[in-house]
Amino acid sequence: MSVTAFDTGDLRATLPPALPVAKLVIGKPVEEVAALVPRVFNLCRSAQELAVNMALVLPVSADMTAHLAQDFARDHLVRLGIILPRHLGLDPLPIAQGADALLPERLPETSEEFDAFLQSDKGLGTVLRRLKGLFDPGEAAAQVGAVSDQNVTQAGACENSVAARQSRHPLMQALEASQGRGPLWRTVARVLDLAASARGDVPAPKRLAEGWVVVPASRGTYAMRARVEAGVVTQFERVTPTDHMMAPGGIMAQSLASLPETKHALAPLVVDVLDPCSPVSLSGGRMHA
Repeated sequence: MSVTAFDTGDLRATLPPALPVAKLVIGKPVEEVAALVPRVFNLCRSAQELAVNMALVLPVSADMTAHLAQDFARDHLVRLGIILPRHLGLDPLPIAQGADALLPERLPETSEEFDAFLQSDKGLGTVLRRLKGLFDPGEAAAQVGAVSDQNVTQAGACENSVAARQSRHPLMQALEASQGRGPLWRTVARVLDLAASARGDVPAPKRLAEGWVVVPASRGTYAMRARVEAGVVTQFERVTPTDHMMAPGGIMAQSLASLPETKHALAPLVVDVLDPCSPVSLSGGRMHA
């Protein structure tokens, strides 16, 4: 991300105007919409394909569900092995060798095991050690309510993220207690999710009331709803993890607000840890190119 210099002031993150998805699909045959949505939102193609087929009550194949785990692993490998090392001044990790090249033989579960892992120069040990050294406890952190069946269909602030999916892991609970819900907590969640997806372990999609379907994706959970009349889509709604992240008072706003002014140059790293599904423009604060 290219960052220019700004005067002091509050940091702000802005998304580009959202695509008018409903206008793109309403009035079109269901088969055309089922093909179009995954192409438009190809960052999470498998999740979109599964969600739109479920929302349109079209057949869902076993391959669609199987592809979710592959997409999760691919996305996590790129973020952990290429994007974060670039921010941290490290060489890329060998992601072509798969998750085993980045993960320890046994994932740590306690603070003591995690500290020992950080001393390793193998795989992700160096990346996590350097990331931990950049942020004090409570910096670039956010505390919002958990995503649930009740709020996943509303674009308000909630913890709809990879971290939400892994929040019950003992290491996540230990890190939250000692570091807060900051970049380290969120990145460790991605490591745990990489290990799970490499085993093919992803949450099952489900149907909610009033036509909503909920599908897991590499950034959190997507909700989608459609109505069909005479084979044509007449209503279409979609709520994404980024909608929840970027809501007023949400994860992005809190994370930037809790980043000390002396560390505003780390804002692009914070954004890439949070991983919104659209490019973000940063403004305000004090950042340096």
